Amino acid sequence: MTVHCPLRILITIMIKMLAFLGNPGKEYTTTRHNAGFMLCDYLYPSASYQMKFHSQFMKAGNAYVLKPMTFMNLSGTAVSEAASFYHLSPEEILVIHDDLELPLGKAKLQKGGGLQGHNGLRSIKERLGTGEFYRLRIGIGRPEHGDVRLYVTSPFRKDEMIIINQLFQKLVPIISAPDRQTEVSIDA
Repeated sequence: MTVHCPLRILITIMIKMLAFLGNPGKEYTTTRHNAGFMLCDYLYPSASYQMKFHSQFMKAGNAYVLKPMTFMNLSGTAVSEAASFYHLSPEEILVIHDDLELPLGKAKLQKGGGLQGHNGLRSIKERLGTGEFYRLRIGIGRPEHGDVRLYVTSPFRKDEMIIINQLFQKLVPIISAPDRQTEVSIDA
């Protein structure tokens, strides 16, 4: 008799900085590329930010929260300046960003990995000198046809916003308390 028992792996991470990626400006507020900014606004709806490190910046518990105002392609400037100032290692940073390779409504927490053409991640990797930071990838899906640049800078439709908000509710336990150890279960 064979009994199948899924392997459970617990990963413990200590996050000291959350970097939510997006583009500043009202025209980008609800665009797919701003999924990171949107999650930040969902988690901290009445946050009071200061401008620091080319970012909207605040402290939430024992973690630092950044919304880089450098535009997506230069996100590494903000992240690296804050990491350097607070003496943070890449393993203490969680970057939250949109991801074309994941379907809408899916998210994946991982350490390191490929850039998959994401210029915000490329900028962060270049400025930190490594890609070994944590990432919370928020799936926005890939367009069936058309220009990817236009797709990521276009707003979510109303039905897509419902899916995004449902996903954000599920993500709250993962990142709502970054000032203490977070356990993530992975079935393998």
